[in-house]
Amino acid sequence: MNIVISGLGIIGGSYAKAIKKYTDHTVIGINRSEKPLKMALECGAIDKIGTKEDLKTADMLILGTFPMAAVEFIEKNGDYINKNCIVTDTCGIKGKICPEMVRLSEKYGFTFVGTHPMAGKETNGFESADADLFVNASCIIVPCKADNTAVTFVSDFVRAIGFTQTPVVTPQVHDRMIAFTSQVPHVMACAYVLSPVCKNHKGFSAGSYRDVSRVAKINAKLWTELFLENKEPLTAELDTLIDNLTQIRNSIANNDDQGLCKQLQMSRQVKEELKE
Repeated sequence: MNIVISGLGIIGGSYAKAIKKYTDHTVIGINRSEKPLKMALECGAIDKIGTKEDLKTADMLILGTFPMAAVEFIEKNGDYINKNCIVTDTCGIKGKICPEMVRLSEKYGFTFVGTHPMAGKETNGFESADADLFVNASCIIVPCKADNTAVTFVSDFVRAIGFTQTPVVTPQVHDRMIAFTSQVPHVMACAYVLSPVCKNHKGFSAGSYRDVSRVAKINAKLWTELFLENKEPLTAELDTLIDNLTQIRNSIANNDDQGLCKQLQMSRQVKEELKE
């Protein structure tokens, strides 16, 4: 199978490396800047540096770019895409992407199946790409009107490169859950390290600081786009978080030991019920 990957950052680069490690597929790389392409070619993550002409013979196109950049790539190159091609993205939002991709797939004749690999690192770029990044990870599949055959094709493909869970959901469910599981923690980490005390934490911190602050080393441009394109689910979750923080804060300020203890016990109970 000929697979074209557009965007060789950490996710697109990891896809390339994983495909070459775990399958016999041919990988063709496309990227705006030349350095990642040369690195990928030298280390064997791609078989060749591609152009839009390679889209004509692609069996699969993986868009490893920011959400709107993925849409722009298809708008610019849709005429070249093989009509039998399965196109998939790796974007962290789906409510905005799916309608655009469905429109473009109907215009140009390819099939689009949305995906969101639940894996990553605090670092970015092809330098951080890892062939085993997706091992035992979850890849959320969002059909976006694709038929069961295409969804099964994508599920089988991602499982072949290491993913072990492939839940299939709607764009709305995806964005609501991702607001809670991914976006809120990133907001929390950023807000946490903005405390003026943070600069003096060394010597006073251990696992708790590290766990809460880990993802604050953020790709600001990417996460600004992700937050704003998912603002309704995200602000709803932030409102819930702020309410919970306010209750705990007020219990502390008012020396309400019973109220505080109850709130902390409720948190513990949730984790125990989840067996985490």
